[in-house]
Amino acid sequence: MPELRYDPIRWRWTIISPERGIRPKDFIKEKKEPPPPKDNCPFCEGNEDKTPPEVFSIREDKSEKNKPGWKVRVVPNKFPALRIEGELIRKGVGIFDSVSGIGAHEVIIETPDHFLQLQDMEINDIKKVLISYKARYIDLTKDIRFRYILIFKNYGAEAGASLYHSHSQLIATPIIPLAVVAELEAAREHYSEKERCIFCDLLQQEISFSERIIFKNDKFVVWSPFASSFPFEMWIFPLKHSHDFSECDDEELYELSFVLKDTLERIKILLNDPPYNFVIHTAPIPRPRPGRPGYWETLPYDYHWHIEIIPRITYIAGFEWGSGFYINPILPEEAAKYLREIK
Repeated sequence: MPELRYDPIRWRWTIISPERGIRPKDFIKEKKEPPPPKDNCPFCEGNEDKTPPEVFSIREDKSEKNKPGWKVRVVPNKFPALRIEGELIRKGVGIFDSVSGIGAHEVIIETPDHFLQLQDMEINDIKKVLISYKARYIDLTKDIRFRYILIFKNYGAEAGASLYHSHSQLIATPIIPLAVVAELEAAREHYSEKERCIFCDLLQQEISFSERIIFKNDKFVVWSPFASSFPFEMWIFPLKHSHDFSECDDEELYELSFVLKDTLERIKILLNDPPYNFVIHTAPIPRPRPGRPGYWETLPYDYHWHIEIIPRITYIAGFEWGSGFYINPILPEEAAKYLREIK
């Protein structure tokens, strides 16, 4: 029997429609062409002159900047969605609003190895990627024009990756994305009423139910959301309350590297290495708002950063665009069971 499930954090409904008896193998698509050769790949070691100058890198020796010898390298996107140069101008256009396209758009090149993907990397090398995320996040928060920094990864062409070489991206924006706004408002309302973090309440509930839990250790938990919008969608949450990803210490980054690798390996094995997206949802930059001095007052108490992972194995069609509902053909409890059983 189909079921409508409501997500109180994202303020949206999902239709869970498992009647067709779909199994993981039904989502598996045939692999297409082999990985493209490394010839002329701008992200490969030795091709540093094919990208804009790096803004950050991790090197294990004293190799020169913008030269070989790096482990992780961060460069501005050659074709940015938003540009860092210019003045931030907000204006009205009739009943519409317009903001100048100011922002930062950076690429985190995760490895010098053209054929190595994030889920196959060693834990310490994944940790270097997370360290790079944190360093760039902290640096960009100093720019008073920015209000939000979104870190995300597109893996595979169907997920939006234009280059094969393993990389993720960062975009800083002068406004807060609506998907994050919904979470912030839900968190603020819950805290205002109950003086508790809605995410912490959800964590305790999911752990007590256990049926949607995929993995848990002393610092992080992975589960399939009750109202998953997509099949095999997963969320990674720190067990300790924290509103800001950049507050992770060295030990937490190592543990997160382990959990991220474990989670991505599970979907690789179960779904035959599907394309996926992951997004880090962290708190906005708490800039003072004119006339609203207490706007971010409860942010450290009511918000909880997390990572959302979505395998790209179904498509959004007319109903989803027209209704704002999503149709998920597999029960989240079943998805969690399949993922949990992967060894």
